Amino acid sequence: MSDSFNAPDASQPAHTPGVPVRHTRAKGEPRFPDGPRADPAGSHFERRIRSFQPRRSRVTAGQADALQRLWPKWGLDIDGQRVLDLTELFGNDNPVVLEIGFGMGEATVQMADSDPGTNILAVDVHTPGQGNLLNLADQSGLSNVRVGNGDAIILLREMLAPDSLDGLRVYFPDPWPKKRHHKRRLIQPEFLSLAATRLKPGAVVHCATDWEPYAEQMLEVLTAHPDFENTQADGGFAPRPDYRPLTRFEGQGLDKGHVVNDLLFRRVQR
Repeated sequence: MSDSFNAPDASQPAHTPGVPVRHTRAKGEPRFPDGPRADPAGSHFERRIRSFQPRRSRVTAGQADALQRLWPKWGLDIDGQRVLDLTELFGNDNPVVLEIGFGMGEATVQMADSDPGTNILAVDVHTPGQGNLLNLADQSGLSNVRVGNGDAIILLREMLAPDSLDGLRVYFPDPWPKKRHHKRRLIQPEFLSLAATRLKPGAVVHCATDWEPYAEQMLEVLTAHPDFENTQADGGFAPRPDYRPLTRFEGQGLDKGHVVNDLLFRRVQR
C-alpha cells in the first residue's frame, strides 16, 4: 500500500479546507481516476533531456476536488496520439495562446479574465498547480482556459497543427542555473524552430525571467533566430506589458532587488 492524496468521499471524515487529503489506495490505482495521468505520453516517444521535472507535491482538498470534477471538461493529457482541433477544444474559433509553465495559475486566471476573447491553453506538470488553476477558473466563471498535462514539446510537435497558435507565453521557466544544466533550459534554438512552425506569422513569443543570465541567453537566442524579430526598436528587453500580471512571487523578488526582464519577439513571415 502507498500513501496518496485524493478528493474526499462519503466513507471518509470531513476535511478542513486547505488541508491535504490523505488516503491509502491499492497499488496501481490511479491517483485521480478522472484526472490527469502521471505519464500521459508513456513510452511512445524518445527519451531526451527535458527542461522540466514533474512535481507531485501535496494536493489540497480543493485542488483534488477540482481535478476530479473539472479535468474531464477542461483538462487535456498530452499523449501525442492525435492532432488537436482547437476550435473543438475551446468551443469557439477565438485566438489561442499557449502558456508553458503556469505555476499555481493565478496569473493565468487574471489574464484569461481580463481578455475573454482569447483562449489560453496552459501546460504544466505540477499536479497541485493544475488543480489550483482549474479551481480558480471555475470560481471566476471562465470558459477560455484549458489545462494541459505533460510535455510541451510533444504537444507542439505531435498535437498542434501548423500556424495554429496566436501567441506563446513562457513566464519564469526553470533557469537551471548550474552551467552543466544549461542544456535543460527551454529557450533554445531547436525549441524556437519548433514553436515557429506552430505560430501564425505575427504571433508574439513573450518570455519573462528574474534570472538575469538566463534573460541574456534568451535575448541572444531569440535575436539570432531567423523566424523571430524583436518588437523593441533598440533590440533589447521590453517593459512588462499591462496584460502580464505582477504575481506575488515576482513582487517578493522585486522587493529583494531582483531584476525581471520581459522579452517580446514576433514571428516573422518567411
